[in-house]
Amino acid sequence: MLPEVLAWSGRRSSSASDWPLPALLDAKGTTTISVVLPARNERETVGEIVAAIRRDLPGLVDELVVIDSRSTDDTAAVALKAGATVIAQDEILPDLKPLDGKGEALWKSLAVTSGDLLVFIDSDLREFETSFVTGLLGPLLTDPTVAYVKGCYDRPFGAEQTGGGRVTELVARPLINLHWPELAGFVQPLSGEYAGRRTALERVPFVTGYGVELGLLIDLLGLCGLDALAQVDLGRRVHSHQSTEALGGMAAQIMQTAWSRLTGVPLGSGQMRLTQFRRSALGHEPVEHDVSVAQRPPMAGVLS
Repeated sequence: MLPEVLAWSGRRSSSASDWPLPALLDAKGTTTISVVLPARNERETVGEIVAAIRRDLPGLVDELVVIDSRSTDDTAAVALKAGATVIAQDEILPDLKPLDGKGEALWKSLAVTSGDLLVFIDSDLREFETSFVTGLLGPLLTDPTVAYVKGCYDRPFGAEQTGGGRVTELVARPLINLHWPELAGFVQPLSGEYAGRRTALERVPFVTGYGVELGLLIDLLGLCGLDALAQVDLGRRVHSHQSTEALGGMAAQIMQTAWSRLTGVPLGSGQMRLTQFRRSALGHEPVEHDVSVAQRPPMAGVLS
């Protein structure tokens, strides 16, 4: 790791326990805070997350929004009953052609929230604790030079306390160390829990698919510099795990995002198909998936 990255890590890394709620309430002042949960078919977990934030953080969180990303179950009803404002992804900026993916939901949330600070929390978390929110907000509320905060944590996998985050270890981390070594100090570069200043988030593009986290990290590094980025140890993150086949599609989208940043070729300019194989009575049969991703422009230009 580069010496300057080691120095950054010591200066810009903290733990959720370093940011108790009373201290954050004192630091909040007139700053407004929006918490956003992108959700697609997450009825089993989204209600508990919303209810916990409503119960524990009423003086800190001003706005709690669930972006329903075309759920086919009653995710929206569960989130609404728990106390969130629920907005359908495709109803936001309806004059634009709708696109797919988590990044689309996150990008559109910028158009329907008003907080000076935004906190993004995945809606499939189990054993959720509101220290995820307070931990991410700590550096932003207490240091005006911090623009963006990533969460890091242990990710249990089966009986092991670590081992989750296979795409991170096999794809994202090697890419980062090779091409963006300034970002090598991030423990969980693909973490779905992060927070940032609206003034920064509205100035960078959002990849619509699973490359959104890597794209934001790279682009905010270019926009703000490493010292404006921070990370907070949130402890332990428990969620359901995807199949290896599904992870292959995620990896393909992350690689496209990295390639776009390296070459300047815009995302969405061509289709990418991923060929995988499944065994059948006839042997190994190819299965093709469209894993193409697109990109939304900085929201500041859209809303101006």
